[in-house]
Amino acid sequence: MRKIRNLVVGTALAGSLAAGLAATGTAAQAATTDASTTAGVTATAQAQRSGGSFGPIYSGFGRGEDRGHRSYVKGFWGVKGGRHYVDFDLFDRDRDREYSWADFYYHDDEGWHFYKRYKTFGHYHTRLFFNDRDIDGFRFRVGEGSTRDYDWSGWKNYGF
Repeated sequence: MRKIRNLVVGTALAGSLAAGLAATGTAAQAATTDASTTAGVTATAQAQRSGGSFGPIYSGFGRGEDRGHRSYVKGFWGVKGGRHYVDFDLFDRDRDREYSWADFYYHDDEGWHFYKRYKTFGHYHTRLFFNDRDIDGFRFRVGEGSTRDYDWSGWKNYGF
């Protein structure tokens, strides 16, 4: 008796699914077309807005400091309107009246070039624009100090 009941229920279920699919066949085709068109537009928009985020990247730390007192940089980079940019925030966390530093370099066909050094006692935010279309990447490092020893982090490299 159980086998017959399962067979009848299975047949009824299969029949209702087939009827439902037949009725919504054209709607499913339209939805598939809309989804593929939307996916194409999204892929194009992402290709035009290439970029990414980074950080936080922390400075090194010297004697008497712990990891909680390190300076750091975080932000994002990308291409907008044919121009490369880096948008970042530099933070000094320990408030010890020593500057937090960030050195930025860019890369083109001729190698690495110094762009600018930034410093702050607290928080600094800026957006860098690179007008040269031959630029293919940037790098930076973060440090803290008031003498020649800035407790630099390692270099962090990113490509456009």
